[in-house]
Amino acid sequence: MFGNKPSKPQNRIDCLIGTGTVIDGDLTFEGGLRVDGHVHGNVISAEGKPGTLVLSEAARIEGEIRVSHVVINGTVVGPVHAADYVELQGKANVTGDVYYRTLEMQLGAVVQGRLVYQDDAKAEKVVKFKPASAE
Repeated sequence: MFGNKPSKPQNRIDCLIGTGTVIDGDLTFEGGLRVDGHVHGNVISAEGKPGTLVLSEAARIEGEIRVSHVVINGTVVGPVHAADYVELQGKANVTGDVYYRTLEMQLGAVVQGRLVYQDDAKAEKVVKFKPASAE
């Protein structure tokens, strides 16, 4: 528990989707992305690369989020998959399941869905059974 530190989040913003901007379609990024506008599509960090997504109070994403670190203070309609860290700030409103390894949730945050803890160690311990042959 104490030895498993999540990877460090991106500490700078490489891209900004400003207030009043609407994106229709999927979005793939590397590094840090801040969203103040609306995205109608999936937001995913590039495969094999850590990505930090920050949603401001005015932000809205309608689609799946799949990143290593996410800080939400806006609205998300869809599942949130964070490989390492999820922070739900006071104005966060998530309609969908939230998959996380480390979770920080402030007073006032709303999740209409499941909070699902992801533990890689448990996944490795699963024993797969061979199906019985029909003889």
